[in-house]
Amino acid sequence: MKPTAKAFWLRSPGQGEIREETLVEPGENEVLVRALYSGVSRGTETLVFRGQVPENQHATMRAPFQEGDFPAPVKYGYLSVGRVEEGPDALLGRTVFCLYPHQSHYVVPVSAVTVVPESVPAARAVLAGTVETAVNALWDAAPLIGDRIAVVGGGMVGCSVAALLARYPGVRVQLVDADPARAGVARALGVDFALPEDALGECDLVVHASASEQGLVRSIELLAAEGTVIELSWYGDRRIALPLGEAFHSRRLTIRSSQVGTVSPAGRVGRTYADRLALALELLADARFDALVTGECAFEELPDVMPKLASGELPGILCHRVRYGAE
Repeated sequence: MKPTAKAFWLRSPGQGEIREETLVEPGENEVLVRALYSGVSRGTETLVFRGQVPENQHATMRAPFQEGDFPAPVKYGYLSVGRVEEGPDALLGRTVFCLYPHQSHYVVPVSAVTVVPESVPAARAVLAGTVETAVNALWDAAPLIGDRIAVVGGGMVGCSVAALLARYPGVRVQLVDADPARAGVARALGVDFALPEDALGECDLVVHASASEQGLVRSIELLAAEGTVIELSWYGDRRIALPLGEAFHSRRLTIRSSQVGTVSPAGRVGRTYADRLALALELLADARFDALVTGECAFEELPDVMPKLASGELPGILCHRVRYGAE
């Protein structure tokens, strides 16, 4: 009898279910991974769950091991941490990160897994994909010593960017969010916090990650002359309006996109996706990142939890962690 696994599928927009999957035996240069944890990337995955991926972005938005097609049925996700149970001797028993959907066991090529450093707990390693996004964003942003910086939007990505900026020497970093509860997260990460109306202006750099029109408008307002907004938000099928008249041109402001699907050319020539992910995992040795995990459930509960995450019924969630039995 072939081995089986349990996987979370989006049956139709707003409705998820757990299905049984048949696994193939791992071949040469493949591994069988038993999942320990996975993470719900709240911004992107809730857009997928609500069926809001624009048709012209269906190919771009495909996850590496996605099955099915948008809007549904689809098996989607990309923050999985597990233990290698079959495969090359060098990987047997090792904890690895993989860009795999929410599933209890899976078989993937050796090249698809990255060993989690011993200094990083498996439960924290689910943040690797988000920290990788933050690394790429900061390669794009190229902050300088002494810069005045705001991070607008205290979600998973914004908080990851703020956590990395907290290590930069001499910079003024402020996390800006409409939710005053994010002040506690900012404090844990070692950065200042402000509500949008109280944020410090004259910023050399603003990293925007609120996925809202109001957030991007406020980001532009916070810039000093010649300042730059790095836009990390993905808006799905929504259109937004921006005030590009007024002083936008006379102050020579810049809005620049950053997207993790491409390795930033500013990240040094020859850096690969694997290099970027390995760096993100090394950075997760910092225990301050634990502040980004604000919810957890058992895998079996995910069909009931995802609608609550997508609707906002579970407020204040950054990363929601899913656990798969004992480590």
